[in-house]
Amino acid sequence: MTQAKDLPVAPTIPVAGLPAVLGALHDPVRLEIVRRLSNAGTPVRCAALYDAINKSTATHHFKILREAGVIERLTIDGQICQRLRLDALEDAVPGLLPAIVAAANRATAESS
Repeated sequence: MTQAKDLPVAPTIPVAGLPAVLGALHDPVRLEIVRRLSNAGTPVRCAALYDAINKSTATHHFKILREAGVIERLTIDGQICQRLRLDALEDAVPGLLPAIVAAANRATAESS
């Protein structure tokens, strides 16, 4: 995969403080987006990260996650993708993301 030249790379925003990160992850849609990104372990096309919402609502959720410093936007082979900022999150709030994703995975498995 290569980085396309059609869109500029979004600037990297510092990870916000703990209250802002928790606020971003509090919403069920955003938590599911982060869970899917974490489980994928690689950048994922935006459309693969949501099911029951429309594109403009998804864009709103991506923006909140980006502003909290949880994800970043990439353009790969002309496709807009999202990627977790794992290293930056671990530096800012150690252990938070793995714990939240593990709990979300358990909840998803129990509801299936």
